[in-house]
Amino acid sequence: MNDRPSVLLSGFGDEAANEKLAIQQFAAFAAIGLQYYSIRFIDVGEGIKNVMLLSNAELKKVKEMQEAYGLSVASIGSPIGKVKLLDIDDGTHNKYIPFKQYLAKDVKHMCEVANMLGTKLVRGFSFYHPKGTRPEDHMTQVCDQLGQIADACEKTGLTFGLEVEANLVGQTGKLLADIHKKVKSSALVLIFDGANLICQGMTPDEVFSEYLAMKNGLGWLHIKDYRHPTAAQRLEHVDEASLKNFVPAHIGDTGHEAILRDLATEIPKIEKRMKKRGAPGVFLDLEPHVKGGGQFGGFSGPDGFGVALRGLCKVLDYVGIGYHIRDFDDIRHARGF
Repeated sequence: MNDRPSVLLSGFGDEAANEKLAIQQFAAFAAIGLQYYSIRFIDVGEGIKNVMLLSNAELKKVKEMQEAYGLSVASIGSPIGKVKLLDIDDGTHNKYIPFKQYLAKDVKHMCEVANMLGTKLVRGFSFYHPKGTRPEDHMTQVCDQLGQIADACEKTGLTFGLEVEANLVGQTGKLLADIHKKVKSSALVLIFDGANLICQGMTPDEVFSEYLAMKNGLGWLHIKDYRHPTAAQRLEHVDEASLKNFVPAHIGDTGHEAILRDLATEIPKIEKRMKKRGAPGVFLDLEPHVKGGGQFGGFSGPDGFGVALRGLCKVLDYVGIGYHIRDFDDIRHARGF
């Protein structure tokens, strides 16, 4: 009997599709053996749109198509929280939307989309503080706004996953852990992403320390890695458009082996937390960016995505974490045998 701790494998579907067509995304994921995907950008016949901009008819079509390919939505890859915290011209191109309006329109719609597509999980962010200011100085406002988003998710049976990422208030694991502690909502969990830390110039030891800070609030992980072409230097602000050195998880600078080895001991606790929230388990969500990445997404292609998945599986096998890739029993079950 296999008693290894196990995770559910997923990934951002748009990364695997050359034109982001729904049929390309679903065919690629089915072919490489995944049964879950996270939806971000997709074309269901009316051009490429962020999932938040799909019509009800398009969402219905997505659901019908994903079921035909044996797929379920792991999470909504929403951009919620990737807007300015304050209406200040700081030289960036980030948008500002008054929060009351943002909550009533964008956050409400995010919840509707998630429930239409049958997932309990929504990815989001911790707002852009004015460039050149300290993220710590904006903690009170951010926690208030994220608390209201978490409340909206709680009321609709959803969980809001807060991703660590450069240039946002929650740009480090320690800052996110502080947000999680102050918000005090079971509907708010944290999403670790090693590449989003290593690209800020952190060392592998520093990245591991940030992961440890996030452990108590972890809901799921994004898997991508980054390899610096020269010696890394700590950056106060990251030019996201210039990032181009993403690699699979088994060959990057993040140190996924150490992180996932530690995660193996935490999986039962996280799984209990997430199943209580209605999720099917603990997701490792591939977002490889191996052919390029930026502020609002990335690209790997069907070949690059397959390479990234196999790289992750190598690490999981090595550290003793279980997972499932489609096999013949799945095909027989789908055929009713």
